[in-house]
Amino acid sequence: MQLVTIFLGFVVFGISENIKGPAIPRIQFDFNLDEQQLGTLLSLNALGYLIACSFTAILVRKWGIKAVSIIAFASMVISGVLIFLSHTYPLFASSYFLMYIGNGMLEIGLAILGARIFVKNTGMMMNLSHFFYGLSSTAAPLLATGVMSLSVFGHLLDWRGMYLVMLSLCLLPILSALRSTFPGDELPHEDRTSFRTLMHDPALWMMVMILSFGVVSELAVGGWLVNFLEKAYAWDTAQAAGMLSAFFLLFSLGRLLLGPLTDRIGFVLSLIIFSCFSAVCTFIALAGGESFAFLFALSGAGIAIIYPTVMAFIARRYPNGSDIAITFVVTLMGLGSVVGNYLIGWVIETVKAMYGSTTELGLLRGLQAGYGFIGLCAAVCSVSGIVLYLYLKRRQELI
Repeated sequence: MQLVTIFLGFVVFGISENIKGPAIPRIQFDFNLDEQQLGTLLSLNALGYLIACSFTAILVRKWGIKAVSIIAFASMVISGVLIFLSHTYPLFASSYFLMYIGNGMLEIGLAILGARIFVKNTGMMMNLSHFFYGLSSTAAPLLATGVMSLSVFGHLLDWRGMYLVMLSLCLLPILSALRSTFPGDELPHEDRTSFRTLMHDPALWMMVMILSFGVVSELAVGGWLVNFLEKAYAWDTAQAAGMLSAFFLLFSLGRLLLGPLTDRIGFVLSLIIFSCFSAVCTFIALAGGESFAFLFALSGAGIAIIYPTVMAFIARRYPNGSDIAITFVVTLMGLGSVVGNYLIGWVIETVKAMYGSTTELGLLRGLQAGYGFIGLCAAVCSVSGIVLYLYLKRRQELI
């Protein structure tokens, strides 16, 4: 039941985060939103996530991970019901915000659950869990599109009914969680690693560096690869989207097939090797031109390992303080990823201006520099891993 809870949790987490794509145009039309209002609505994602990060670990320590997990899943179901009933924009925006609060609680809660449950083969199991997230993320837009076109008792479900149906799937992990007992909640408060102790551990700060740069490199591909291929190489949208799909396919396969290697190689060494692989693939793809574009997709297999392997490292290094450590690292990662994406846009515009903002060469060089920054993030992730490796090796604390 523990495994069912965590795997189903990652499935519904991936669905809840990625069903918005097909729904957004309909939401915009129904509420007559302009682009700025739509941007504000989507920014609730980051705000709700950060708010959830601020209190989830505290609730875990007070009420236990089982109760907090059930609350997170239940808030998603409730938000689905409220979205279905919302026919005014203020009610809809409030319901959407509640959904992202639940999403943030779910991300922290699932990471803590994994840290407590996967005491053996931690790297493999963390990567396997995140494979389920990747799988459901891939299927979510297609499922959402299909559900929106369904009619029940003569009424079209549309986007409101779709949110109700998809978020109601969170009832499944609630049922398995109710039948489960999770380790760690019975640990006396005095035996838990304190926040102050964690803050004085250089290894945790290096993990923040590794995860922040790794996640920027991972998430930026979704936003910039299609744009790069269309404008730099004049690919049509179908070709460019196909390359992005290949990236996500190799990303998911990387977690499934390479995850078991992290336990054998060691977590820190795995972070160094796989992030370096991703950086090298990106740089060769840029230097080699259009004929090497397939390496953009191949880079996904390397960068996929970073997030779950960092979670595995934290689970192993801080068995009595994983909830606080995960919350701290993931919160700073969220802030870092926002800054990273702004930097990519700034790099593109700066280099474009150097070569001529209105020229084709300026556009090409700007896009190359921006995408090069994505590869650089993976390289920094690898270098940070080397620093961490040397630090832990000197103290004989390698994991």
